[in-house]
Amino acid sequence: MAITLYGYWRSSATYRVRIALNLKQLDYTYLPVHLVKEGGGQHKAEYITLNPTELVPTLVDEDGIVLNQSLAIIEYLDDLYPHPTLLLPQSALHKARVRTLALDIACDIQPLANLRVLQYLKNPLPCSDAQQKAWCQHWIEAGFKGIEQRLKSCAGDYCFGNMVTMADVCLVPQVYNALRFTVAMDNYPLIQQIYNNCNRLSAFVAAKPENQPDAE
Repeated sequence: MAITLYGYWRSSATYRVRIALNLKQLDYTYLPVHLVKEGGGQHKAEYITLNPTELVPTLVDEDGIVLNQSLAIIEYLDDLYPHPTLLLPQSALHKARVRTLALDIACDIQPLANLRVLQYLKNPLPCSDAQQKAWCQHWIEAGFKGIEQRLKSCAGDYCFGNMVTMADVCLVPQVYNALRFTVAMDNYPLIQQIYNNCNRLSAFVAAKPENQPDAE
């Protein structure tokens, strides 16, 4: 098995895929793509050939299959490698609920505070660093408010009972971002507890941004 993951240490989307690969106990080669230095490696011709969206992550498997979009990659891995754990339940309803929470994060929270949005807020828009931070805090808090409410009816040790799912894989990187932007996590005790529980698992610890070879 030969899997290559192109990513960036602090990218939330790359972080999700690292967690999934670790939970699946899959070996992979990690190739860093620096999103800032020299104008951003994601904008270089070689990388654009691989991923025309000029975003990370990109996964290439042993058959030469190239995939981007973290949730698509995670579902692909879940289908190919159902052991030792499934990240999506087999029940249609439970699967839909896990996907819903994952998409709440991956579609409605994280994109509003990713690097290219922050870069645009700064230039050409004349937003200060403080205004950028306030923007990030606002959208993270707006999303976490709904997620915290939803978790009251489904959480156990993790987002859905006591089994790790794709929802947890998405939640942990988003909390990491929230802490980076000094969101008051005391307002979201269930989210904070799930984050702590996940970070007791070796798969999550190994995937942390600060534990990556390109960490700064």
